[in-house]
Parts: sequence; structure tokens; C-alpha cells
Amino acid sequence: MTKIMGVSSTDFEYLRELVHHHSAVVLFGDKSYLAELHLQPIIESAGFASITDLVTYLRTQPFNSLHVQTIEALVTNETSFFRDRHPFEALKKYVLPELIKERAIERSLNIWCAACSNGQEPYSIAILIHEHFPMLTNWSHKLIATDFSTKVLARACEGHYNQLEINRGLPKNIRDRYFHKLETDWQIKEYIRQMVDFRQLNLLQSWSSLPQFDVIFLRNVLIYFDVVTKKALLKKIKQQLRPDGYLFLGSGETTISLDESFKRVLFDKAICYRLHNPKVKIAD
Repeated sequence: MTKIMGVSSTDFEYLRELVHHHSAVVLFGDKSYLAELHLQPIIESAGFASITDLVTYLRTQPFNSLHVQTIEALVTNETSFFRDRHPFEALKKYVLPELIKERAIERSLNIWCAACSNGQEPYSIAILIHEHFPMLTNWSHKLIATDFSTKVLARACEGHYNQLEINRGLPKNIRDRYFHKLETDWQIKEYIRQMVDFRQLNLLQSWSSLPQFDVIFLRNVLIYFDVVTKKALLKKIKQQLRPDGYLFLGSGETTISLDESFKRVLFDKAICYRLHNPKVKIAD
């Protein structure tokens, strides 16, 4: 049987179908070598001798916690504090000041970080709000962060990061202000942790538990989905985003050719998307 970096093509195809069915994430063929790397801890802890043994078990058993562990291990959770920087600069300099002005009467603001992984993105936003928009403490505001993986959500809720994670994107002055040193690791301060409402949510399932949002971060998520799923998610985003709200995607993502309801908005080096707003400059 054909082998790809230790994973048979048959086994990898099963893993692809398992992940896609439960998360809509597409595992491309050239990523098969990652399956062996990411599944090795599961194989060892569950007492299997190989990926083939693991897959054989998964194929023959009802969906259970081992299926969930396998899916979570194969779905990318790459993230960092203030990742790519420019979206956070746009949030600070343009988006939040405008929305605060527009919401001055209702004094309400909701932000959603979808697929929040280990929590660096929502904590970055919480720190930004605490640093630059203290007036929001007197508002009714929610910063909701969701992920389908209970494993990464547990880490996010804990707010505990190693030195490598802290070094990635976090300025020293911000680190020292908002984190406690714990031997070789760092713990986010409790008042920042409490600013974020972490929730388990599979983007393929109902969003009925969520409010409408003024800002949605769906960054570096669409790249893992097929075109049909991308279009379906953007359709749901339209229903969840307030008419004058902002959608942030990853630098390699776009709504072009997927949903013409969105227009690109350019803020310095940051691009985001709106359903409509004639006051802002639309990128070419």
C-alpha cells in the first residue's frame, strides 16, 4: 500500500473525511506528514502501535472522545499575540473610535473572535481595550471568543503561556503590565482574563446563542474551508454582523468571488470588510 511519510493514503483519506465532516476543515494531501506528527501523542497514550491501528479503531467504533481528540490534533491552532499587527492598529485607530462615537447613546458594543484557538487573539483585543478605551468599562460590552475544540478553550480560559508564546508578538512593556511571571511561564492577569467570554462553538452549527456583533474577527479560518463552506459561513456572518459593523479576515483571505455583499475597507495597511458604509475609503 502506498505510504506518505509513514501514513498510508487510505488512512489519510479517512482522517481527511473525519475532520471535514465534523469541522469542515480541509486537510490537503501535502499535509499528510503532519498527521503522523500530531497524532503520535494520541497513538502512544491510547496504546496503539501505529496510525493504522488508530484509524482501524476509529473506523469501527461509534463517535467518541478519541475521535474528538484526533480531530482536534489535526486542526491547526497556529496563533500569536497581536498577530500581523495591522488589524489591531486599525481597531485602535479607526474602528473602535468610530463605533464608540456611533454607539454613544446605546453604550453597547459586542466583539467576536471566532476560532480563537489558545486565546492570544481575544486577549490581545482585551488588552487593547483596557489600554486605549477605558470608557468601555462603563458600557454594556461583550468580548466573546469561540472555538470548536474544548482542548484549546481550556488552555485559553487558563491564560497560561510559555516563554515562546509570550515572545511571539507581545511587547515587553505589555507583557510586564498584563502578565504575572510563573517560574518559566506567564499567567495573564485576572481582570484581563475576565474580560473574555470563552464559549465552545462549531462554526458549522447554530449561532443562535450569539448576539449581533459590531466587530467580528474570523482571521485565518476561511483558508481551511472549501468554497461551499466559505460561502455558507459568510452568509451566516451577514446575519450576525450589525449593518455598520466590521469583519476582519486573515491577510490571505477575501470575500471576493464568495459574497458580493461585502466591500473591502482600507485602513493604512489593514483591510477589513463591511456590508455598507459610504463614509470610509473603499480599497481598489
